[in-house]
Amino acid sequence: MSLQRDINNIDVYMRVVIDTNIFVSALRSNLGASFALISQLPSDKFQIVLTIPLYLEYQDALTRPEHMSGKSNTDDIMNFLRYICSIAYKQQIYFLWRPWVKDPKDDMVLEAAVASQSKYLVTHNINDFKGIDTYFGIKAVTPGKFLNILRSK
Repeated sequence: MSLQRDINNIDVYMRVVIDTNIFVSALRSNLGASFALISQLPSDKFQIVLTIPLYLEYQDALTRPEHMSGKSNTDDIMNFLRYICSIAYKQQIYFLWRPWVKDPKDDMVLEAAVASQSKYLVTHNINDFKGIDTYFGIKAVTPGKFLNILRSK
């Protein structure tokens, strides 16, 4: 079975939504769990979910001057995001769950997770997603916790 066929088979991968702050952290430092997680892409254990609003949020956040490292430029970031888009599960949003969390940008992350039936939402802002496990069955976890989950599988 080819990799492309596996990526399109919804039963092969666990779907996961990655919050923007994980990508920001991964691009700032190659020492943390965020970088370790992003470095595993593409993975045979999980597939990241992407929606148009989430992609645009990634693009906006990662190309801000304060988030750019001295080693990267806008072209590098856009190439990285195109790569992420090429390996991600593309999810359309048909129903908005707003307002559910305080930050409207977090609502967009939650909507991607709900629409894609993701098991996990990886974020540094766990407290911003309180209650989603009970209501939606989605666990908000840090990148370190998610890496531990992957190791146990």
